[in-house]
Amino acid sequence: MSDARRQIMANIRRSLGRDELPESAQLELRSRISEPEQGIRPHFDQDLAERFVEKLEAVAGTVTRVPSLKQVPAAVQNYLDQYQIKAKLVMSADSTLAQIDWPQDWQIEHRPASGGDHVSVTGVFAGIAETGTLALLSGPVHPTTLNFLPDDHIALIRADQIVSHLEDLWGLMRKHAHMPRTVNLITGPSRTADVEQTIQLGAHGPRRLHVVLVESSA
Repeated sequence: MSDARRQIMANIRRSLGRDELPESAQLELRSRISEPEQGIRPHFDQDLAERFVEKLEAVAGTVTRVPSLKQVPAAVQNYLDQYQIKAKLVMSADSTLAQIDWPQDWQIEHRPASGGDHVSVTGVFAGIAETGTLALLSGPVHPTTLNFLPDDHIALIRADQIVSHLEDLWGLMRKHAHMPRTVNLITGPSRTADVEQTIQLGAHGPRRLHVVLVESSA
């Protein structure tokens, strides 16, 4: 703990009229934080990738499954062709995306998204099979604007990034090198029912969320 943090904690204890916890109590709390007890979680026997796809499609997300990273550009091209969208993409600088041989004639920029961008392509930190949710961390290589400003968000996830339940995500976060400023949990495209109780997609983010699920990292 840094000197500044110690001083802050000491000031808080003083204002509350409390002394520092005994060493035994501190050790117990550290143990509970490092190895938290697992609560009751919904049970399912499905393969994690199958469950993830099923839940994501149930909330209007779409998925293309490919064997390896080599097939990702073709999967993205098929999606763009389906909606007659030009291959003009704003993309995160994720290490997984950097491994892909993108077509030379595509217009790709690595930067935060703006209001004029139509399609973003990003990697993800993890997927949650329980709910079909994507977890994305903000940072220099992944500006949060990519998740919300473009009408179409294409997210790339490897099968080995899918965890079972939400609690598993926080376990991964504890092992992450740096705590991000923002963690976005995205389950399907943006929607609202504020207007006459009719579901409208794209209210506060992308109108379409498409996931390319890579079965192998090779």
